[in-house]
Amino acid sequence: MKKIIETDKAPAGTGPYSQAIISGNLVFVAGQGPLHHKTHKVIGKDIIEQTRFTLTNIKNILEAAGSSLDKVVKVNAYLSDIKDYENYNKTYQEFFKKPFPVRTTVGCALTDIKIEIDVIAEK
Repeated sequence: MKKIIETDKAPAGTGPYSQAIISGNLVFVAGQGPLHHKTHKVIGKDIIEQTRFTLTNIKNILEAAGSSLDKVVKVNAYLSDIKDYENYNKTYQEFFKKPFPVRTTVGCALTDIKIEIDVIAEK
């Protein structure tokens, strides 16, 4: 059985999808970007600011699901410019500590944002 998670502390989906779903003991968080939860405007001009805001959105969704960043087991990150990897990686470590979640990071074409991240966490 799936339980839909919604919070007003992160931006609502821009399409037909949920912010997050709990299935079993796992929380699946949809791809999040550096969007303000009320205005949906992009926050931050560089990868550091955008990563911080994106991970804050994810943190808020996880907390609404009864989870936390400490319970994240898998991270997928998409960078509009793979040259931002080093600064993304440094900022990422402000939010995740050892043992780090497993992670995939790829460069891809994103529109208007520098980063999008989705996660899977334990409840």
